[in-house]
Amino acid sequence: MRYLLYALLFLVAGAAGWLTFSWFKTFSGDEPYGVAFQLVDQTGAPFTEKELRARPAAVFFGFTHCPEVCPTTLFELNGWLEQLGPDADKIRAYFVSIDPERDTPEVMNAYVSSVSKRITGVTGDPARVAAMAKGYNIYVRKVETDGGDYTMDHTASVILLDRGGGFAGTIAYEENAETAVAKLKRLADKS
Repeated sequence: MRYLLYALLFLVAGAAGWLTFSWFKTFSGDEPYGVAFQLVDQTGAPFTEKELRARPAAVFFGFTHCPEVCPTTLFELNGWLEQLGPDADKIRAYFVSIDPERDTPEVMNAYVSSVSKRITGVTGDPARVAAMAKGYNIYVRKVETDGGDYTMDHTASVILLDRGGGFAGTIAYEENAETAVAKLKRLADKS
C-alpha cells in the first residue's frame, strides 16, 4: 500500500512539473505568443501577426466607445513611451479594437491620432478580431445596456511582446508609472 501511495505521489509530482514546464514554455518567449491573423490598421492597410514579430511591441485591446479604461491606458502608454526618449523608437505600440462593428479604420484613425502618433489602431472583420483576441487570451464580452446600446467588458492590461513575438510580460491597468516605464525600457533593450 505504501508503494502505491509513493507511486501516486510520484505521478502527481511529475504531472505538476510537466504542467508547470508547459505553462512556462507557452509564456516564456521561446515561441511567438498568440495566433496568426489578418486584420487592417487604421489606414486600411493589411495588418498581420508579422507586425507583432518584427520588433518589440506593446499591444492593448479596447474600443473607442470605452468611457475610461481605454482612453486612460492609451494616454498613459503614449506618456510612458515619451519618457523612454529615443528607446521608444525600438517599440511599436498597437490599439486593437474589440468592437470592430463600430470601430472602422476611419474611426480608429481619428480616435488614435487624437491621442498619439506612436500608437497604431488595428481593426477588421468581427470574426477575425474575435479569433485574434481569443488567441492572445484576451477576455471580451459584449454587454447590452439600456436603450439598445452596448459596451464591452475586456482585459485591461497591455501585453508586451519581444522581437519575434514572444510573450515578455504585461502592464496592468493603473500600474505604477515608474514600473511601466521600466518594463518598456527592458523591452526596448531586448530589440
